Amino acid sequence: MENIYYLLIVCLIFWYFVYLRKVAEFALRHANKYCENEHLQFISLARKSSRLKFSKKRGPYWLSIFEFEFSGNGESSYVGEITLEGYKLEAVALPPYKIN
Repeated sequence: MENIYYLLIVCLIFWYFVYLRKVAEFALRHANKYCENEHLQFISLARKSSRLKFSKKRGPYWLSIFEFEFSGNGESSYVGEITLEGYKLEAVALPPYKIN
């Protein structure tokens, strides 16, 4: 009987990593689209944190925060944050940056 529990734990860990990879792909898509709309140069994306959250409205969901590097003038780079609730883009926070 304990073998079933081990198998379940392994499957849950595998699902978690696959899910985080899919969330990262959505974050990359959102960051590219945002930079394209704002006429910024997208440089890179990195996960800052992911955690399980609960709300009365949505129930349980994964809150993921990504940092993305961008440039407004092609010479200097800045770091902004993208927040996703599940696969949905919740917020984008950018520091002041130089533009051409």
